[in-house]
Amino acid sequence: MRKTELTDAVLCKAVQEMAGGLIDADLGGSVVKKRVGLAGRGKRGGVRTLIATNKGNRWFFVFGFEKNERGNINDEELQALKDYAADWLKRTSTELDDAVADGILQEICQ
Repeated sequence: MRKTELTDAVLCKAVQEMAGGLIDADLGGSVVKKRVGLAGRGKRGGVRTLIATNKGNRWFFVFGFEKNERGNINDEELQALKDYAADWLKRTSTELDDAVADGILQEICQ
């Protein structure tokens, strides 16, 4: 898969939309799907992002793919993402701060 450029501003806008209820699909297990537009292509030709969220104050972009590169994820991948989401969502603020400081997570919206 080629590298797709998503700016922090675009991802932050997506979080704002989701916080306002504009989620494309709730996949269960604290994982949601959101289409994110790319410059010159809009949302239809953009990226599908999978986000681990408590639908409140925690939004973790965990996977993304262009629709023209991949149709969807399979059941096994979805289960792995649900497990991953559960792990990140149970962490304390201090643990998340440490993950950012260690370079494991990147904070994009403050």
